[in-house]
Amino acid sequence: MQYPEVIQYLYSQLPMFHRVGPAAYKSNLNNTLAISKYFKQPERKFKTIHIAGTNGKGSTAHIIASVLQEKGLKTGLCTSPHLKDFRERIKINGEMIDKDYVCSFINNNIEFINQIEPSFFELTIGMTFKYFADKKIDVAVIETGMGGRLDSTNIINPVVSVITNIGHDHTNLLGTTIEKIAVEKAGIIKPETPVVIGQTQKTISDVFIETAKNNNSPLFFADQNYSVDQLYENKNVVRDHYKYIVKNNTKTYHLEADLAGAYQAQNIAAALQCFEVLKSSKKINITEKQIEAGLRNVKKNTGLKGRWQILDEKPLTICDTGHNPEAINMIIQNIKNLSFDKLHFVIGIMNDKNVDDILMLLPKNATYYFTQAKTPRAMNADDLKSHAKQYKLSGQPFDSVDKAVSFAKRKAKKDDLIFIGGSTFIVAEAI
Repeated sequence: MQYPEVIQYLYSQLPMFHRVGPAAYKSNLNNTLAISKYFKQPERKFKTIHIAGTNGKGSTAHIIASVLQEKGLKTGLCTSPHLKDFRERIKINGEMIDKDYVCSFINNNIEFINQIEPSFFELTIGMTFKYFADKKIDVAVIETGMGGRLDSTNIINPVVSVITNIGHDHTNLLGTTIEKIAVEKAGIIKPETPVVIGQTQKTISDVFIETAKNNNSPLFFADQNYSVDQLYENKNVVRDHYKYIVKNNTKTYHLEADLAGAYQAQNIAAALQCFEVLKSSKKINITEKQIEAGLRNVKKNTGLKGRWQILDEKPLTICDTGHNPEAINMIIQNIKNLSFDKLHFVIGIMNDKNVDDILMLLPKNATYYFTQAKTPRAMNADDLKSHAKQYKLSGQPFDSVDKAVSFAKRKAKKDDLIFIGGSTFIVAEAI
């Protein structure tokens, strides 16, 4: 098979969560372990940093990878989902996996693959670990797909684990309460391996404290040691870098990052705590200059997209992949920090999300453009409009993201704001 056929095989023949939802979820690591054994445990041939959490884990992974690259380490980065290209999931020093490697991996192992019938994610993680080992990387930053305990990435033995925060997402698989979800995320904590918790949440802190204690793992709450805030200057001026003020136990200082959105402050704090842990545990010694350079060049070094990404300036058009209540709430706070005349909100939601918990957070004084992504999981735009009416949100439905965005651009004036979001897949099509 050539590359187009290989990608079609991955998407159509293997159960894929972003198309079919829970049917693609595996409640054990059997296939992952079988793939690892078949390829002679490639994940053991390089250092790893493991990152879980409900929101921010992708951004945090990219920040950490960027800094490791500035240190001069050959750095692998494994994230999901992708926005435009499957190969975004597997990168080394910001470069996507070769198409030829993807083809040879599938073609050379097709008999084994068909024998064990893995999910899309299980096979992708197996490909990731094999690729990183073959390319002899120094370190890999590995983001979980969802959860942690039963996630296909959870066969690694990292030098540090990071859990950004816990929110209500994938509740049909991870648990309906914040406590149950925390237990699943805490499943990445390994024996005698330091763990960083990005955000102190009183109702679930004991879950992490107890799990870390049982594993004899040093535990660090990043927000108890680092205070990070974005400095707002000329709110609507689009810039390449944004200033953050950092306070820790010993000093106050400024950092610049090419990351917009106030919520990035939490992710920066988690990353800073991670770097401190790596240094104090003598696993990887990272300097202040390398941290500064890494933060300034996250997008350049890693290709991060879809996080408070500015698509246009007149009118200001922003997209963000946040898709659960906690993430949407942070997005609304970011919108409130901007100055504009009228808000135009292009939104689509997956049908396995709790749509009511999201819609109740949205501002009522906006014009809405309800739409749907090109995936079977997408909620129908007309159904979304009907749900939204219950929360006094008004607008028109559109059967494609292109139509919704185009109409919003025609209606918006130069001093208005267009926001595009509600789902990773909406953002992918908008970009």
